[in-house]
Amino acid sequence: MMSLASPVQRSRWSQFWVLTKPRVVQLIVFCAFIGMVMALPGLPTGAQLWRMALACTGIWLVASAAAAFNCLVEKAIDARMKRTAWRPTARGELPDWQALVFLSVLCGLGCWLLWTYINPLTVWLTLATFVGYAVIYTVVLKPLTPQNIVIGGASGAMPPVLGWAAMRGDLAPEAWLMFLIIFLWTPPHFWALALYRMEDYRQSGLPMMPVVRGREATCRQIFIYTVVLLMACLLPVAIGMSGWLYAVLATAFSGVFCLYGWHLMRDYSDALARRTFRWSLWHLSGVFAALLLDHFLRIGGIL
Repeated sequence: MMSLASPVQRSRWSQFWVLTKPRVVQLIVFCAFIGMVMALPGLPTGAQLWRMALACTGIWLVASAAAAFNCLVEKAIDARMKRTAWRPTARGELPDWQALVFLSVLCGLGCWLLWTYINPLTVWLTLATFVGYAVIYTVVLKPLTPQNIVIGGASGAMPPVLGWAAMRGDLAPEAWLMFLIIFLWTPPHFWALALYRMEDYRQSGLPMMPVVRGREATCRQIFIYTVVLLMACLLPVAIGMSGWLYAVLATAFSGVFCLYGWHLMRDYSDALARRTFRWSLWHLSGVFAALLLDHFLRIGGIL
């Protein structure tokens, strides 16, 4: 009989699936999809919906490859952290060569799909995002500086730009505005996680902000970023990209995020940091869903 303390042996396909960080990639594809919708002046046609499906699939494949590369490169670090020690690369369940072949196939298939059915611009931008996350952030910045999240956040903010490029073949200011929102959202999102996982990061040896600068300084930075983020979230209204419904919803989601940042700075607790991290996920999903809702209602003449 298997001991209750022994790890559950996952199937090989389950191990591959874990490597792709499906929840993270799901949010990436969602933001890319919003970029696609916002790039269209009206309701998508059947052909455009098919193009969206292909573009989302290609982006999902390359993003999954980047996630798998991250797991492979950081397997020793992951093994020292409770949050990530269960990953198959960290536990030694999955040979390195199999992980490498798997992520190479995903990346190659995704790039082929985007090149063949979408456009070269989307391919190059997606590859640049892969390199930015998997190499520049993971290999270079993450172990080097407590500003790793801030600088490396540029690659994580690219999905709506990729989506816009997939549908329009260009890079308009609206796409970069959505990029800015995710770029400013990334530091308070990750730092909230790093706060209540601080011992994990200390053991890993990574110079995350709470470990290097301390809890008080990190909480102060989180609050400042949430305030700046609130202002950035209202820029789509300022340039006529979105209307009053988006303004109301974005203000509500961002205002709550600011309140979390304020309370975190005034009276820290791990439980509050955990709730702040969870709200950050709701915030980004809510703001981008508000963009989508406002866009469709304005197209339909309801707003």
